[in-house]
Formats: sequence, C-alpha cells, structure tokens
Amino acid sequence: MGQPKKKRGAKIKARGARKPDAREPVKMREPAVPAGFAALSKEAAELFRGLLVLQAQLRGPEGCPWDREQNSQTLRTFLLEETHEVLEALESGEPKKFAGELGDLLLQIIFHALIASEQGLFDIRDVIQLVHSKMVRRHPHVFGDVNASTAKQVLKNWEQLKAEERRGEKSAGAAEKERASLLDGVPQTIPALMEAHQLTRRAARIGFDWTKLEEILDKLNEEVGELRLAVSAGEAKRDVKSAKAGVEEELGDLLFVAANMARFLEIDPEIALKGANRKFSKRFRKMEAAARAQGKKLADVSRRRMEELWDSAKREEESRVKGA
Repeated sequence: MGQPKKKRGAKIKARGARKPDAREPVKMREPAVPAGFAALSKEAAELFRGLLVLQAQLRGPEGCPWDREQNSQTLRTFLLEETHEVLEALESGEPKKFAGELGDLLLQIIFHALIASEQGLFDIRDVIQLVHSKMVRRHPHVFGDVNASTAKQVLKNWEQLKAEERRGEKSAGAAEKERASLLDGVPQTIPALMEAHQLTRRAARIGFDWTKLEEILDKLNEEVGELRLAVSAGEAKRDVKSAKAGVEEELGDLLFVAANMARFLEIDPEIALKGANRKFSKRFRKMEAAARAQGKKLADVSRRRMEELWDSAKREEESRVKGA
C-alpha cells in the first residue's frame, strides 16, 4: 500500500491464494438503513481512504523510521494497550475521548493489515470482506428466511452457526479429530475471568444454564465450604506443594462460579472486578492521605486504626453518592 504499483501483484496473489469466505445465504434480503446513512457512509469511506494512505506514507521509504521497523509481533503490545484505553475512555463518559481512542484502535487494525499486505498474506479489503460476509451469514433472520424473534434465539443461532463454520473449516486430515465444539474459538490467552465468562455464556446459549439465581448462590456456598475443607486439609498435610494445589483448585472453582453468576446476572465480571479494584484503590489512597495528615505513614499505624480509616473512607464515599 506504501508503493501501490510495486505491491499490487503481491496483493492479487495473496487474494488468489487465500480467498475470503463469502458463504452468504442464497436468498438475501436488503433491510432498510437509517435516513441520511448513505451520505454518512460516503464521507466515512473517503476519510477511511485517507487514513489508509496516511499509514502507507508513514510505512513508506520517505516515512517514519519507527513505523518502518514495526511488524505484527512488535505491535502486539500496542494493540493490547489501545484496546484497554478504549475501554477506559468508554467508562469515562467523555464522547470525544472515546472517539479518539477508537481511532487509535482502528489505526492498529490498518497497520496490521498493511504489514500483512506487504508480506503477500492479505490486505484491508480481505479484512473488511471477511467480516462483512460473516455478519451476513450469521444474521439469517435479517438477510435470509430464518425466524428469530428474541435476542436469546439470535444468540443460540449465532453459536450454532459458528460451530458449523468451524466444522466446515476443518481439513480432511483434521476431520478425523474430535468434532468441533461450541467452546472452540474462546482464546486461552485472555484473562481467566473473561475466559470463564465466555465459556459459560456459550454453554448457556444452548440451554446448559441455571434456572434461577438461588441455584448459583447455593453452588457458591458449596464451593466456599469445599475451599474451607481444602484449607483445613492443607494445614494438616506435610506436603505443602500438594496442599497448595488442592486449595488452588477449590479457589479456582469458587472464582468460576462467581464468574458464571455474573454472566447469569448479565454483568461482565471483568468490568465488575475493575470497578471493585478502582473502589479499593480510591479508599486505600484516602487512608494514606488521612495517615499523612496525622504525621504518620499508613504502614506505621495499627491494624485497628487501618480499619477505622477504611470505614471512614467508605462512609465519606457513600455520603457523597447519596448527596449526588
């Protein structure tokens, strides 16, 4: 993309060797779009083109040395950082900040696609075409003849369609292996709490789920009891490593049930825990400030005094929320 005339051959070769998946419903409807969307999409297309050219210029021979040195591996950290910054901006409630961070994330996608095009793997057209085809294919209730009147039915169909796609993507040799699972595709590299949320969400979409909250709470209490037993058994054992493994397993079960409960209540456990982390950090900093105001370091005050400072910070926070 930095040198279109020289790179064009590589792109055509890449697209010929790796054709985007265009399996769409044979019979396709054309749902209406919001008024004024045509003009918006035309302007957005021009702006998007400008961003593509800009990144190609940065990557080009007369561009930025840093950009030219990057590859998909070196950009991994920035991709992760930008994703977290998008989430933080979303929670800030500031539209301009949110839009800016989404732009930074979009630039990362363009950067990765540009590098891939230089290597003859794929380019930004493949990225767009693949996701477009996927969205049409997974919304047969919108673009086809499938009926799905509730969000629950849509999600159930979505998971079944994903499983069918995974089975279809298996090669002749791989077909002899275990049949594709609904849980395939959940990245094992994501945080464990997020992974637990995705695993239970997929299972729930086909009916493997609790029927009421009380059942999960009972399970949570059961796991707490098993954790207590594991800790007690560990204290009685001389094999510290074996004892720790038992406690770790039970603690993992407890956390998994907690994540499942969050999913049942339609709450993202990662976001909920982030909120709890921020709340703890805020209160702890107030404790430190209160200790400094008394001419002391927090580490030098008694545990009892720490509890008093914590309760004071908590009451101050709660009163401010009530007064808001």
